[in-house]
Amino acid sequence: MRKKSMFLKAGSIIVCSTLLFSCSQNTDSMNESSTVAAVNTEKLSTIGDKEVSAVIGETVSYSDDDFYTNWENENPTYIELNGTSASFDGAGAVFVSNNVVTIRAAGVYVISGKLDDGQIVVDAEDKGNVKIVLNGAEINRSTQSPIYVKNAGKTIISLPEGTENTLSDGPEYVLEDSSDEPNAALFSKDNLTINGSGKLTVHGNYNNGITSKDELRITGGTIKIHSVDDGLMGRDVVAVKEGNITIEAGGDGIKASNDKDTSKGNIALEGGTYDITASSDGMQAEASLLIANGDYTISSGGGSPETVAVKGNDMRPAGNETTTTTVTETESAKGLKATVDVAIGGGSFMIDSSDDGVHSNNSVTIAGGDMTISSGDDGIHGDTAVLTKGGKINITKSYEGIESKVISISDGEIDVIASDDGINVGGGNDGSGMDFQSTETEDNLLSISGGTVTVNAAGDGLDSNGSIQMTAGTVLVNGPTTSGNGSLDYDQSFEMTGGFLIAAGSAGMLQAISEQSTQNAIVMTYPDTQAAGTLLHIEDSDGNTVATFAPEKDYQAVFISSPSLEKDKNYTLYSGGTSTGKVADGLYNDGDYKDGTKVVEFTISDSETWLNESGVTTVSSGGPGGGGMRGGGQRPDRNQAPPNGVIPDGGQTPPVNAE
Repeated sequence: MRKKSMFLKAGSIIVCSTLLFSCSQNTDSMNESSTVAAVNTEKLSTIGDKEVSAVIGETVSYSDDDFYTNWENENPTYIELNGTSASFDGAGAVFVSNNVVTIRAAGVYVISGKLDDGQIVVDAEDKGNVKIVLNGAEINRSTQSPIYVKNAGKTIISLPEGTENTLSDGPEYVLEDSSDEPNAALFSKDNLTINGSGKLTVHGNYNNGITSKDELRITGGTIKIHSVDDGLMGRDVVAVKEGNITIEAGGDGIKASNDKDTSKGNIALEGGTYDITASSDGMQAEASLLIANGDYTISSGGGSPETVAVKGNDMRPAGNETTTTTVTETESAKGLKATVDVAIGGGSFMIDSSDDGVHSNNSVTIAGGDMTISSGDDGIHGDTAVLTKGGKINITKSYEGIESKVISISDGEIDVIASDDGINVGGGNDGSGMDFQSTETEDNLLSISGGTVTVNAAGDGLDSNGSIQMTAGTVLVNGPTTSGNGSLDYDQSFEMTGGFLIAAGSAGMLQAISEQSTQNAIVMTYPDTQAAGTLLHIEDSDGNTVATFAPEKDYQAVFISSPSLEKDKNYTLYSGGTSTGKVADGLYNDGDYKDGTKVVEFTISDSETWLNESGVTTVSSGGPGGGGMRGGGQRPDRNQAPPNGVIPDGGQTPPVNAE
């Protein structure tokens, strides 16, 4: 909920061509005068309509060396660590001095044993590929990186099956210069790959756990990292094909750090299992974060608070539920974060974050996967766009569920619980949406062309500082319960040409669809608040069910739009009773309805029909029941007392213009 213009622009919105979505809507069903347009995802994200796996294929490449494990047949050099020194056998270029083992040329080096306070340094002057096999090795170094790749074309660290390997450093490094390099227990200035099926445990007591200043690839292995700062970091790319990765990080869990080249700084994950606990971001990419598959358990910033408080200044009258809290800017602690794009094509996610669950400074695209998000701020946030094309999204806790300038829902199952707005286009009053509010609201759009959406919101249910367009899909909105918010709230227009929408909540600020909509809708306001779970049932004169729904929250007004609502046909609205139908999210399918109380009979005569217990009613700027408003009409002042002097939810109206 946020302060917004008190006047709405009537008529249809002319959508900026750069924000038109290319989605699979049925244009044949639209009226020729309809302004509903589709969304061109290529204008909103670099992913566009491509498969995430295909984008990863364009972003990162693998060579045979990245997967090799057949080191026994490659004439390796064996290095045996024996506490305070090391010995070696083979043709490789190895130099041992003062407990430091230096590898000077390309080749295969098999390392086993324990080095108490020593180091493996790779300094291959021929710039060839160095293959290091950790065959049961424990390397500790108190003043620097246990493994330091100073110079090589690429270093491949292989973890043979059944082996357990450990790297650990100390809390203070003694460095040759002031560049703060190396700064990780496993540090490489050049490309680094980890493969195999064995185990590697890394204790980064100085700074990071594993760092590559170039490209970091993982194609296998069980890797456990405990680090005082970032856990796993690559500069140009962090790419994972497979692996079992556990990270406890005082900074970011996984990070791609190149902020100089916009084509680099990517995280590309095609599989694997991840268990990440990070004080800062769970994953953070300076460019794009691309996930095709995998299993992810992520906690950032200590996880979400027990209760998510409403933020910022509130325009509702005194006496309503929300109190003002102060928002303090803190270090980023988001679950998944990218500067350019976050794109998810599949996988299983459990995200518990003190900040946004999923965040992009540009766009978020979700085409598949199964996500459960518990957030102390937004569940999913994109500065430019949030595009959902499939998968399951379950936001169990959030300040605002989904927030962006443009939100396109073309497929998927979305369930949102929010302490403020459920789905918000254009930003809120907590400060996170200030950039949104400085833009033209004509650019702000919520487009629903498919999928199933369920919202439970204490603030506005669907809220757009711009327009809403719905052509297909199913949307169920529960709440709010106070009159300072509405289950439907928009500034420009709401054009409904298809789909099924029920919004049940308070009556004070409810809006309906715009007049240019081609699908009919009704708005019913009750004289008294209806208890949560009380069935509302609509059927036509032939006894055919239009909708049977049990709202999750108390409600005094309900909006319903369905293809079954036909002009000049008669309908009856019932309250209470029971249904034998199969229920999902409060909506009953099939089955028999009985024992309800008839509330009102009515005839559909317009695209939106406003009702009370007496029948069809007209809508003034104050709206029926002392609140509400016609779509595209004048929004009532939040500080203006309704005509009957009583807020519909039973709250006491303050004096007009009361501070």
